[in-house]
Amino acid sequence: MAFLALSTQARGKRVIPGFHLSLGFTLFYLGLIVLIPLSAVFLKTFTLSWADFVNTVTSDRVLASYRLTFGASFLGALINVVFGGIVAWVLVRYSFPGKRFIDALVDLPFALPTAVAGITLATLYAPNGWIGKLLTPLGIKVAFTPLGVLVALTFIGLPFVVRTVQPVLEEAEKELEEAALSLGASHWQTFARVIFPTILPALLTGFALAFARATGEYGSVIFIAGNMPMVSEITPLFMITKLEQYDYAGATAIAVVMLVLSFVMLLTINALQAWTRRRQHAGREE
Repeated sequence: MAFLALSTQARGKRVIPGFHLSLGFTLFYLGLIVLIPLSAVFLKTFTLSWADFVNTVTSDRVLASYRLTFGASFLGALINVVFGGIVAWVLVRYSFPGKRFIDALVDLPFALPTAVAGITLATLYAPNGWIGKLLTPLGIKVAFTPLGVLVALTFIGLPFVVRTVQPVLEEAEKELEEAALSLGASHWQTFARVIFPTILPALLTGFALAFARATGEYGSVIFIAGNMPMVSEITPLFMITKLEQYDYAGATAIAVVMLVLSFVMLLTINALQAWTRRRQHAGREE
């Protein structure tokens, strides 16, 4: 009885005491860093009339920037899900010379200043650049086009997918794969029915992180995009243009639209994640 009482008392104690103090600090910090800035964006937007707001966020130039920003961000995140997943698989499942160097190379977009990344990509993919001069004779122009925006957003989003999928692959039970193969399943069936369901939540998380990072990217894009209105102008750049014109309400109105669209996209992906986890849990119980 004394042991049970001691165990119950030990479970009731927390390693870091002061729940109310910790919760209060958490709410204060989140309010200071997240809620107050976001509230300021909405409050500044409310200075516009509804008609002015609609005209600002639905002009042809702004809609073109939305299509490019969200479309390139989505495609870039999708590309990273495929190839980032392959990179993570190779780094986890194979040993080869230079593995640690390649593993460190994955984090380069994290460490590299975005402006440096943009200048480097623009130099490489310009018509006279190392890669651009090989693509130009084929009729493929990357720098100063929407394709250049896609390249930049794919570059900065790769680490999010790789670093999200890597730990899941490291913890995956190889015995399940071996059992599936020994029971006559092909390599494709083993991947589709054993490996892919395991890493699917991680892939969705990596996709969401890469997409969210790409929608707000500025520094690595402006140098390679060309910034031509209606063609290769991203929404963050258009917001900067509004700010330079002292149209603060117009800039915050566009920011509100981006914020809402990004939130809806992330909420949808999180709901899909929760659904896949519930299915996996139900499958294990069966």
